[in-house]
Amino acid sequence: MTKVAVLGAAGGIGQPLSLLLKINPLVTDLALYDVANTAGVAADLSHINTPAKVTGYRGDEQIEGALKGAHLVVIPAGVPRKPGMTRDDLFKINAGIVKTLATACAKHCPKAFIAVISNPVNSTVPIVAEVFKQHNVYDPKRIFGVTTLDITRANTFVSELKGADTKTTNVPVIGGHSGVTIIPVLSGSGHQFSEAEVETLTHRIQYGGDEVVKAKDGAGSATLSMAYAGAHFANSLLEASVGKKSGVKECTFVKSDAVDGLEYFSTVVELGPDGASKIHPVPQLNAHEKKLLEAAVPELKANIQKGVEFVKGA
Repeated sequence: MTKVAVLGAAGGIGQPLSLLLKINPLVTDLALYDVANTAGVAADLSHINTPAKVTGYRGDEQIEGALKGAHLVVIPAGVPRKPGMTRDDLFKINAGIVKTLATACAKHCPKAFIAVISNPVNSTVPIVAEVFKQHNVYDPKRIFGVTTLDITRANTFVSELKGADTKTTNVPVIGGHSGVTIIPVLSGSGHQFSEAEVETLTHRIQYGGDEVVKAKDGAGSATLSMAYAGAHFANSLLEASVGKKSGVKECTFVKSDAVDGLEYFSTVVELGPDGASKIHPVPQLNAHEKKLLEAAVPELKANIQKGVEFVKGA
């Protein structure tokens, strides 16, 4: 039995994410939680002829049922970014939501893997970690910030530019999950780029979310691509922990010693039965990428600190 819980399942990311998890053969029990509308989403998904049994849960009084026995908890809950909103504006709203959900996870499924999608990930992952520390159930190998959309975008944009196969294009993206903290390691992609191409690609990968927010014209942010990326990461975690597949690697924002002075950082992480089994160091960077890393560090440090202080100062 492999139970996966989605917290924020009725939202813009939560619904397509839940759909993709429903069709994952490794999932036997899909628990959908939100503050409203989960019954309808659960009823809809339950008609799909795949093995996962779907149950909807709503509100504080039902969250224990959603989380009890969960192997993996995916958290896309929170508000999406609207035009003109910074990730700082997002923090003010989403930090409280994530803290509340993390508290419920620490109480009801302390051994579950936690995959955090709620933005700003650079701050929400430390929030989850600090809550788990307060409850004496913290295991850094089990808490992940889902940065997969940055890799998904990088692979898409590079394969389009170079006319390469999307399946074999693999661009490592390290650092964090917003703006200048996103560091595409284009030199590790196996392709050659002109200086202009590097500038354009780097900016597009770092600010791909803005492209979608603008195109949706006030109607939301990147929900479908984020759901795809979230399901991809969840699938990798399930393949490694349930399917016992070896050599599963994903870039993900975790507790790490990869960069001096930063408690959390995203590099390639090997996944295993207990979560993060091996955290790879920062890959070889060229001069341009080293500058990107230098620019990312102070921003990341501030983001992480903000998350830690949100819990400790409460």
